[in-house]
Amino acid sequence: MTVDLTPYLGAVPDLVVERVRDARRVLAVSHENPDADTLGATLGIVALVEAMGGVADAVCTDPVPALYDFIAGVERFRTDPDPSADYDLVVISDCGSLERVGAVGVRHAELFARLPRVVIDHHASNDSAGDADWIEPHSAATCEMVALLAARLGVGFDGERGRALVDALMAGIVMDTATFAHPNATPRTLTVSAALVEAGAPLSDISRRLYRSKPTAQLQLFGRVLDRLETADGGRVVFSTLRDADLAATGTVSSHSEGIIDLLAQAVEAEVAILFKEAEGGKATRVSVRTKPGGVDATVLTGAFGGGGHARAAGASVPLPVDQARPVVLVEATRLAAAVIR
Repeated sequence: MTVDLTPYLGAVPDLVVERVRDARRVLAVSHENPDADTLGATLGIVALVEAMGGVADAVCTDPVPALYDFIAGVERFRTDPDPSADYDLVVISDCGSLERVGAVGVRHAELFARLPRVVIDHHASNDSAGDADWIEPHSAATCEMVALLAARLGVGFDGERGRALVDALMAGIVMDTATFAHPNATPRTLTVSAALVEAGAPLSDISRRLYRSKPTAQLQLFGRVLDRLETADGGRVVFSTLRDADLAATGTVSSHSEGIIDLLAQAVEAEVAILFKEAEGGKATRVSVRTKPGGVDATVLTGAFGGGGHARAAGASVPLPVDQARPVVLVEATRLAAAVIR
């Protein structure tokens, strides 16, 4: 490897290195409604544990969407821990809060509470404070952090296992930076990515699969949601709504809505873009938020409703039907957008 990651390795906590290195049977957990970053980071942990001579299970409470079938190893995900396994560590990746692991954490609350823990995450709203909780809000992706952990552990990116590792980590970085278009991509992000590409990660193919390759039904879903786009506060807030009926009409599933919020955020005048999605059979609303650099902090808006995320991208779940949740959220969004002076 000619790309040198050494200047960045001091960011990896020693205790994280020790726990991952010494564990023999690891429960590696992603967040619910998984995306490429949580999947890639979790598979990365699995690869690192196995490189150290241990065994690891990848767990996600929800099935992996077909969009991510190209990531090597996604077929290893299971929805629950192995009941016969004698786990000695749980590693939770890309979860802005411990509740974000979803129902699997409720079903196995005793196991999660009993095991020594490592949390690896980059959400600014994460307030986990365990002795081996590694939270880096300035990191573009959790996969960026896992790549540095691999370097600290001395796990190379060569060979069959190394190739699967770099592909998974590259997918997470591409997704969370929109192929380096978001302002969260830092010199460290680019250096880590260069190391992955040097090792063979197919950057252009991953970017195409995540951002420029969609089934026709998904495009039809996008069209329905974009067709009902609305604005508030003179266009400073732009929003739309995704209903379960849209999924039924187009033959799509919830994961096909990935990317709609980023289209809404392209509105030139908008300080805040919001996608409201029906959840829990219409009893609740999932809110996705994007904001412009130097303006509204998305975590302030979503935090008012118990959510979190990043300054430019955040989300929340509101325990109200969408028609009731929307006006409440819009009042707060409008207030925050009106305070922005450019």
